[in-house]
Amino acid sequence: MRRVVITGVGLNSPLGNSYEELYESLKAEKCGIEYVPEWEAIKDLGTKVAGRVKNVDLQAIPRKFRRSMGRVAQLAAVSTGEAIADANLSQELLSSKRCGLAFGSTMGGNETMFEYMPEVQAKMSFRGQNSMAFLKMMSHTVAANLAQMFEIKGRNIPTCSACTSSSQGIGAGYESVKYGMSDVMICGGAEEHHYLSAGVFDVMSAASTKHANEPHLSSKPFDESRDGLVVSEGSGAMVLEELEHALARGAKIYGEIIGYGTSCDGAHITTPSKEGMRQVMETSLEDANLRPSDVEYINAHATATARGDIAESHATHSLFGSATPVSSTKGHMGHLLGGCGVVESAICLIALNKSFLPKTMNFKTLDKECAPINVLGENMEKEVNIVMSNNFAFGGINTSLIFKKYKA
Repeated sequence: MRRVVITGVGLNSPLGNSYEELYESLKAEKCGIEYVPEWEAIKDLGTKVAGRVKNVDLQAIPRKFRRSMGRVAQLAAVSTGEAIADANLSQELLSSKRCGLAFGSTMGGNETMFEYMPEVQAKMSFRGQNSMAFLKMMSHTVAANLAQMFEIKGRNIPTCSACTSSSQGIGAGYESVKYGMSDVMICGGAEEHHYLSAGVFDVMSAASTKHANEPHLSSKPFDESRDGLVVSEGSGAMVLEELEHALARGAKIYGEIIGYGTSCDGAHITTPSKEGMRQVMETSLEDANLRPSDVEYINAHATATARGDIAESHATHSLFGSATPVSSTKGHMGHLLGGCGVVESAICLIALNKSFLPKTMNFKTLDKECAPINVLGENMEKEVNIVMSNNFAFGGINTSLIFKKYKA
């Protein structure tokens, strides 16, 4: 069993577009959620807030690659390029059969789909349509486009599983390196800003609708006054590498992945299962050969929905009790859907390397139906060596990742 380390990180999020900027924003207790005035024109859409990526130059992507990419793939391309540069990977290594890719998103390009399908339906003809449209919309658009742009010719694993897309990508990459199928895997996920995603949760009465005038108050994970989640966009990429391979080329190391679990509830398509959540955390602990007491911080999925937060709190408490610090950073930036797992994994690396545990934004009083977990209402400076990141998706798809501080 080979050891797997992280040697590169690239990010685009509502809280910043780099590892250091994300850390500084969390430390300063910034919120990346804002009012979206253009959503006022959408009939019956109750939610009017989102977290959006700013100050990223998508036009810098060469046109020959950009022409087959929607915004979701473009965001992924920028963060992937940053991760590759951060890890100082050569093109020879990138294009070798020992380097692969595991990347996902909830959907393909939503904006392209909304432009393309009405035209086809109106004309009942495909003549004159953009030949690149399907390549932007297809479910594996991110993984396919990244492979072409960066000439990655090894394993390619599209992980399109809604809110666990990027955490499953990291998990798939971890297993590929751990079990010797690759030496390097570039992993992550992305999501683009679009009202379709917000509308899905709005129709289910799961989106926040009460704070358009005070968007920074709209996402309140675990709090008794929460009124739903905030749908946001973002992307992230991590370079995973076999330890000896990384050391041989003098790579810097952010941390080590030592445990991973993924599972399906096999029950309700939307209602989360606390039993399924507990099971996936147990699986990651078993993979890492750890006891629950070894975990010193948990970055929770907690989206600020009633059922999700309650189920997750009980699953977490049943294993970790009331002492382990827990926080959800979706209060800072909303729910990045397919991009949330990789950005939250980067936050776990920040916890390990900066001795900094972020607060749960807007948390004041734990919902009385939640189990009594230790939700952080304030930032905490604490040295930690082992942390866990959990994500849960529609369809009952669950993931749990465990990261460890790297010590030479």
